[in-house]
Amino acid sequence: MEEREFFDERNEQRQHNLTCPHCGQTADYAISWVVRRKRSQLPRNADERDRARFAKAMSYMVRTDDMLQCSNIRCRKRFEISNVKSMAFLD
Repeated sequence: MEEREFFDERNEQRQHNLTCPHCGQTADYAISWVVRRKRSQLPRNADERDRARFAKAMSYMVRTDDMLQCSNIRCRKRFEISNVKSMAFLD
C-alpha cells in the first residue's frame, strides 16, 4: 500500500506574518500548504505491515510555496520564505 491511501489530502492557504528582506516591511502573506490528515480507518486490503505503518502515521502539512512577492507597491521583489518550516505535524 502507498502512503497516500492512509491520508485525506487537500490544499489550504494559511496566513503568516513575514518581513521582506529587501525593503524591511512586515505584512501578512497567504502561503499554500498541502494538508494530509490521517483517515479514521485503514483501507480493507491492508496486511500486517500496512497496519503497523498506519498505527505510526500522523497528520501533517507540507508547504508548496517557496517564493513570495513583496506586498509593498514600491518594492514588489520576490523573496524566499526560508524562515517558515517546509513541513509541520498536526495534532
